Amino acid sequence: MGQKTHPIGFRLGISKDWKSRWYAEGKYKDHALEDLKIKKLIKEKVADAGVERIEIERALTELTITLSVAKPGIAIGRGGQNVEELKKALSKLVGLKLKLDIEEVRRPQLSARLVAQGIASQIERRFNPRRVTSQTAERVMEAGALGVKIEVAGRLGGSNIARVDKASRGSVPLQTLRADIDFARETAHAGAKGATGVKVWIYRGEKEI
Repeated sequence: MGQKTHPIGFRLGISKDWKSRWYAEGKYKDHALEDLKIKKLIKEKVADAGVERIEIERALTELTITLSVAKPGIAIGRGGQNVEELKKALSKLVGLKLKLDIEEVRRPQLSARLVAQGIASQIERRFNPRRVTSQTAERVMEAGALGVKIEVAGRLGGSNIARVDKASRGSVPLQTLRADIDFARETAHAGAKGATGVKVWIYRGEKEI
């Protein structure tokens, strides 16, 4: 039997919270699709800012979006130009009163999403995947993590046969509900070598539940 339980979904409502919070009687499909469009638009507009988390909260006439990024200066832009353009694009998409908050990720080395993005970026630039995963795991542990596990899968190094490379340090107790496990998946597109999948688990301690 494989371990297929999503580390975040497994802990929702216990030690993790939902990224989208709203109630929609009879409009679930429309709101869920709109959330996907919002996230896609944000990632396209501020990709260079290192998007870690997008939280969406709906009221009857207002939509609140909280954007957590590694580089808020890039997301805001000179004189707030970038954030104003993003607000206009989002307002046009949702048709509601919009409130956009941008927060800085204080410890990007302990964010699975940002770590996975960094690994994918290096693989796309033809870095050695095994070296990248090993060095990244060491940096995550130095940043204060109690454990980290990284997997990259695909035609690594341009080989004809796909394989999986893994790097792990410390402990990652996936079965413990109170364990604060951050998890993310990213895809590196390396041209003729095809796509390489990246998975990152980071154990950041325990939460009271």
